Amino acid sequence: MAKVTLKNVVKKYDTKTIINDISLEIRDKEFLVLVGSSGCGKSTILRMIAGLEDITSGEIYIDNKCVNNVHPKDRDIAFVFQSYALYPHMTVYENIAFPLKMRGLKKDEIDKKVKEAAEILNLTEYLKRKPKQLSGGQRQRVALGRAIVRSPKVFLMDEPLSNLDAKLRVQMRSEIKKLHEKLQTTFIYVTHDQTEALTMGDRIVVLDKGVIQQVDEPEKIYYQPANTFVGGFLGSPSMNFINVKIENNKIKFNEYDICLSEEQLNRLKGRNEVIIGIRPEKMDSLCPNFELDADVEISEMLGSEKIVYFNINGSKCSAKIDAQRQFCKQISLKINTEDFLFFDSESKERI
Repeated sequence: MAKVTLKNVVKKYDTKTIINDISLEIRDKEFLVLVGSSGCGKSTILRMIAGLEDITSGEIYIDNKCVNNVHPKDRDIAFVFQSYALYPHMTVYENIAFPLKMRGLKKDEIDKKVKEAAEILNLTEYLKRKPKQLSGGQRQRVALGRAIVRSPKVFLMDEPLSNLDAKLRVQMRSEIKKLHEKLQTTFIYVTHDQTEALTMGDRIVVLDKGVIQQVDEPEKIYYQPANTFVGGFLGSPSMNFINVKIENNKIKFNEYDICLSEEQLNRLKGRNEVIIGIRPEKMDSLCPNFELDADVEISEMLGSEKIVYFNINGSKCSAKIDAQRQFCKQISLKINTEDFLFFDSESKERI
């Protein structure tokens, strides 16, 4: 068990900065998720913690020990790769046992650890099979088993579910989360999938272009994004952002003038322009204080919900509504202004 600390970590390739002065503390036994779009640096951070990438400057600590110059095999971590990285000529048993054999453990001790891991991951009946005889989910469980038997201080997982189909990803998300609760070990998990991030992480780190945008619990990340990037990245569809003008303590919303509360006006501190952020599911409030008519451009059926798309103040927006709700070319949206978030027009930071 261990906490992992990054202090002012920088990673450069020639003159290009990939990770820009990141400081982060991952708590002991925490399930931390690094999320961001492709190229944001999340996998690079994982590989630097593992020792598979050198850092340009800064310090990395595992269990309060600086590991900058410690070889990967001596960092007491286990890395689960996207590609499973199984040995095709070995059985499931031999794949799981391999790191223990490399350590020189006795045969009976290896057997005990392999069977314990197989039991945890429901792999007992597959121990004699080769990887080619397994499904994608079973192969991923074998990769997890190989990590478990090492009893590492830290588990590092680099997009381990990205090769699985949608149904299997949902199942494996649940299994990995249960595994974390059972093992009570520090997990650092990389994904570009926002659903994985929101459902699995104790905390989420949102990255963009090698810079941390926000670190917080999933609910706070979702409902209190630090800036428009975080608000727009997490959520499907993403948060609506509407540029509005403020005149006489009212905001201009299409042809509507909408009053704001005294608390909201105090927060805006006399600004003349602001960006409003509102989640699509909040565009159909059960407790509205005004209604807005919008021309529907397109609608999508998603089982119990529909998503409708429209424009407000020239900004493309969407709303999640009940699938049974009827409308023609225009829809009346029920909105509560207390659901508005406000972002600075220039910095894009939440006000």
